Amino acid sequence: MAETPNDSPNGDYGAGQIQVLKGLEAVRKRPGMYIGSTSARGLHHLVYEVVDNSVDEAMAGHCSTIDVTIHEDNSITVVDDGRGIPVDVHPTEGLPGVELALTVLHAGGKFDKSNYKVSGGLHGVGVSVVNALSTWLEVEVHRDGRRWHQRFQKGIKQKELEDMGPAEGSGTRISFLPDAEIFTETIFSFDTLSARLREMAFLNRGLRIAITDERDEEPAEEVYQYEGGLAEYVGYLRGERQAVHPEIFYFEAERPEAEIELAMQYDTGFSENTHTFVNNINTHEGGTHLTGLKAALTRTINDYGRKNNLFKKADNGLSGDDVREGLTCVLSVRVMEPQFEGQTKTKLGNSEVRGAVEGAVNEQLAIWLDENPKAGKAIIEKSLQAARARQAARKARDLARKKNALEGGVLPGKLADCSLSDPALTEIYIVEGDSAGGSAKQGRDRSFQAILPIKGKILNVERARIDKILSNIEIRAMITALGAGIRDDFDLTKTRYNKIIIMTDADVDGAHIRTLLLTFFFRQMRELIEAGYIYIAQPPLYRIGKGKQETYAYSEDQRTEIVKRLTNGKGEDTRGLNIQRYKGLGEMNPDQLWNTTMDPDSRTLLQVTLDSAAEADAIFNRLMGDEVEPRRRFIEKNARYVRNLDI
Repeated sequence: MAETPNDSPNGDYGAGQIQVLKGLEAVRKRPGMYIGSTSARGLHHLVYEVVDNSVDEAMAGHCSTIDVTIHEDNSITVVDDGRGIPVDVHPTEGLPGVELALTVLHAGGKFDKSNYKVSGGLHGVGVSVVNALSTWLEVEVHRDGRRWHQRFQKGIKQKELEDMGPAEGSGTRISFLPDAEIFTETIFSFDTLSARLREMAFLNRGLRIAITDERDEEPAEEVYQYEGGLAEYVGYLRGERQAVHPEIFYFEAERPEAEIELAMQYDTGFSENTHTFVNNINTHEGGTHLTGLKAALTRTINDYGRKNNLFKKADNGLSGDDVREGLTCVLSVRVMEPQFEGQTKTKLGNSEVRGAVEGAVNEQLAIWLDENPKAGKAIIEKSLQAARARQAARKARDLARKKNALEGGVLPGKLADCSLSDPALTEIYIVEGDSAGGSAKQGRDRSFQAILPIKGKILNVERARIDKILSNIEIRAMITALGAGIRDDFDLTKTRYNKIIIMTDADVDGAHIRTLLLTFFFRQMRELIEAGYIYIAQPPLYRIGKGKQETYAYSEDQRTEIVKRLTNGKGEDTRGLNIQRYKGLGEMNPDQLWNTTMDPDSRTLLQVTLDSAAEADAIFNRLMGDEVEPRRRFIEKNARYVRNLDI
């Protein structure tokens, strides 16, 4: 080995250079390792950690109510009526149990299966991480007739655990204020938290979860409690889609490998809407439990159709896609020792769970179909319709491939591709209209920016089967340009661009086209959204010129601010200013489009994320589905929030 230039053969690297992070310092040093990010997602993760502890008490049968409050200063309080975190002194650590739970990573009752048979939480990082990343945290425990209190600042205790006197009942109250030095965003979203708490209430039948937002003059409050559990969840997820059979199939089963709970119902729609959970953790990447469910559905429904002579000679049986079209399903399993895999650790890896789920679903679904022959026949007919559409789609796909429209190396004629081929370095703009497409092609950086103009409004895929989708010219052009396939044929690794940017006009039609495109990606290429590849361009609304100077405003408030600045505070007097309202991208010349919307150094892009697939599905169904009434109610409820509908 070659020696370093230093006197020591190992340079300056000795024991003194090994950094020791004590207590919770490691969490504050690298918060992303523990909560994923320090953005809004990580911020809300703190609340989930505390709530998950309370839900674990509920799963163990010791908690019936959880209350979450967002205070005016954006601090959070979570109160439950569980047993209360232990306050007695740990026999070997010499600290009260509550202090251990709040100051030591991976300390808690969940590791002792005599306390919790199963537990959720987000992979064991625990409430100690919340403590570490908060400006302050206070805990109050009611236990054994006494009330105990302790306060921490940035994970460090400010005083010893204090006995505050007699108390009735039992439970835990935790209040905390996220540290603004850690988080880039410190404003909690009531809607985001509310959606998560609703989901937890559905998954834990009978558990009452309430959330209150004290930041407005009139506090907002939601209370969630569902005695029907997963069956009610399926009804909620199905929304306004018409059911194929009125009965919701539901069962619970206890196997040595897992406790299994399933609810499902078919509707007249064309999308599958399956959600899986392990110990209350949303396993959106699937795993062995989902594999077992899919196998059981395909086998049991085919067996039922053959046994009851519901197939014609021309029918070749039903595929997995056929039997899952129009299915709304929630599968919740509880596993003693879950093993999580995948990019975000939300994919179940326990091999034994597949067999447990498959066996339970085979057995219970077969019984239910025999007992509900009308529902069984309706499901078979629905699946056969899907099979015939799939065969028509295959013919359309084969025809398209012969014409090199879906694969084979020939890209769509409208696509202006870039010269680089590394997806990590390239991006594609999907642009509304040929005029804007022309400006974008002239203004772009040809090395890494591709342009695909689309004409008008694409097909609403929420109301169409795959055969009709594949016959749409604009959709076929997008599939070909992106190169990753569609639906079950989709392969994220084949995506030709890691940034797919939707660029539409800043008017009603542009918003409609953007919504149609997002519906397409959500229903047919959801992996692109989950991978963070989909973005929305933010073109300016106004160009404000004064002499040779020009400024762009991206909102009404920004326009007002710029006008005031250019008129020395006289916002009403706009003489001498040239204010242009852009109604379409085509009104900008190539240089303007580059400077405002396409230049990576100056543009603003909104990344499309998927925090809750269930909520997203409900919104797309409500706004883009066949039923008119839900859209009307949505418009009536939200009309007062609309500004500048179309200028």
